[in-house]
Amino acid sequence: MINLAISLLAAAAGLLVFRLGAHLSVLAAILPTIGVFLVVFLLLNRRISQRVQALMAAVQKDLSAGRAEKAMEALRAGFPLARWQFLLGSQLNGALGVLLYAKKEFDEALPHLQRSFFRDWQAQATLGALYFQRKDYEKMAEAFERAVKAGKNEGLSWSAYAYCWQKAGDHDKAQAVMARAVEANPSDDRLKSNLAALQNKKKMKMRAYEPAWFQFHLERLPPELSGGKRVVWQRR
Repeated sequence: MINLAISLLAAAAGLLVFRLGAHLSVLAAILPTIGVFLVVFLLLNRRISQRVQALMAAVQKDLSAGRAEKAMEALRAGFPLARWQFLLGSQLNGALGVLLYAKKEFDEALPHLQRSFFRDWQAQATLGALYFQRKDYEKMAEAFERAVKAGKNEGLSWSAYAYCWQKAGDHDKAQAVMARAVEANPSDDRLKSNLAALQNKKKMKMRAYEPAWFQFHLERLPPELSGGKRVVWQRR
């Protein structure tokens, strides 16, 4: 946003220079003015992008080492950068919301997930899971629909969506979701298996998606994962 404002100011200044200094007509000054805007905008975006890349690399390093609190501190420290670049704020909110939810800090996670980028399938699926926990099935469905649209090829997103409907007692909606999932991903055996389970009135099998599945907190951790072992959400 600040990048855009600075670029527009630079373009306006350039237009004045081309018109008054170089005595160009308005039409003749348009092309170099656009050039000024693009150069300034790209340079500013590059500068911010480099800082964001360094930030996310540090976050991923902390997550890999099991330092979730430190990773969240780094994400929070990155929010001032959101003023400079479009969509950055929603991306940071999504990442922070997912981590807070994984730590069962649901109330704090909710506003961040609500402000997450609608194309972030993990954040949207996590928001859907949170709404399921609160039995707000209308908002749950809205969030999961965004998740499966953004993550069309992500089987976990589809299966979590169907699982929530099954747990909510709406078997028909669960089966309809899985049918759409298989149609979108005809070679995914895990989706086919869960669709078959629903068709046979059986419980869906989600262990195929572990450990990421357990980050949704929709199913109790098995003994082998509950003995103090960390489950780290691997964001892409």
